[in-house]
Amino acid sequence: MRVLAKSAAIAGAALLAAGGAAATAAGATSATAHPAVAHTSFQMVRSAAAVGANCLKGAHATVTIQSQGPVEVMNVSAANLPPKTDFDFFVIQVPNAPFGISWYQGDLDSNSSGSAQGTFIGRFSIETFAVAPGAAPAPQVFNSPPFPDAAKNPAFGPVQMYHLGLWFNSPKNAAAAGCPSTVTPFNGEHDAGVQALSTRNFSDQFGPLRQIQP
Repeated sequence: MRVLAKSAAIAGAALLAAGGAAATAAGATSATAHPAVAHTSFQMVRSAAAVGANCLKGAHATVTIQSQGPVEVMNVSAANLPPKTDFDFFVIQVPNAPFGISWYQGDLDSNSSGSAQGTFIGRFSIETFAVAPGAAPAPQVFNSPPFPDAAKNPAFGPVQMYHLGLWFNSPKNAAAAGCPSTVTPFNGEHDAGVQALSTRNFSDQFGPLRQIQP
């Protein structure tokens, strides 16, 4: 069961490519490589897990973000994924493990050619953050190991989140693609596979969402 519905697509949303930051090795990107823009285009690359396992060769995604003022429209176009496979898309704090705070956006499902498309609407800019002013009881809906729901949240100050990650929805699908069969919490039921793509081509502190000014 896929718990969270896919984000609704906006008909005719323009795929605008401008001002994208060049891909660099993780940790090498500086603030000057991320000018403030209202729209941008950039690449997601194979995750550290995929590179380490020598799987998903050629897989990548192009992401375009257009600020609409109150919200942003983000279009994701992935290619060379395993065909007819389900994936889960997140905004994350840092691109590599342990990933930090992570926010589930929706699903990407590849077609018979290994391509997948998705449109997401929300706050995908320099203002993207999570905050927990205090601890409070949390719903415990999915309680199966190894990642049962927490009974309450920890309190924390505002944390900015500027990176993106794509995970296999199933460890079995990851293994079938030659990737590790590790179970992770990165789907609606918290029994996902490993990360497939990420924005690790940007440094931890300067993820690509940071350059968008609403």
